[in-house]
Amino acid sequence: MVKKQEVKTAKAKARMIRVSPRKLNLLAESIRGLKAGKAVAQLTFSKKRVAEEAKKVLLSAIANAENNNNMDVDRLVVKEAYVGKAMVMKRFHAGAKGRGNRILKPFSNMTVVVAEQEAAPKAATKAKKTTKQKETK
Repeated sequence: MVKKQEVKTAKAKARMIRVSPRKLNLLAESIRGLKAGKAVAQLTFSKKRVAEEAKKVLLSAIANAENNNNMDVDRLVVKEAYVGKAMVMKRFHAGAKGRGNRILKPFSNMTVVVAEQEAAPKAATKAKKTTKQKETK
């Protein structure tokens, strides 16, 4: 019987980020599946205003992995990055004919989970490639 190795993970959450979940999810999608170093670079050079907050969450997850779980920082990968809805502030401003119009100011929660990437043996990957090449010929 083959034992399945447990994958170590570390996560970080940020609550009440002042941006809509839809906008923040665009950043979460851009870093999902990337190596930790590349994800930090992606957020550092992003033009989005909320990228700085997302970068803080990612760096916190990396620090949690290093300090709490003794994981290797160079092998970390963003396993999950997801966004949830938080509270919505409701405000009013003057509208036509003396009426009030509602303004919704949404907040978001963001969670980033990082995991240590498995080091695959190089000989096994080469063997797989050669068998695939033989099948196609």
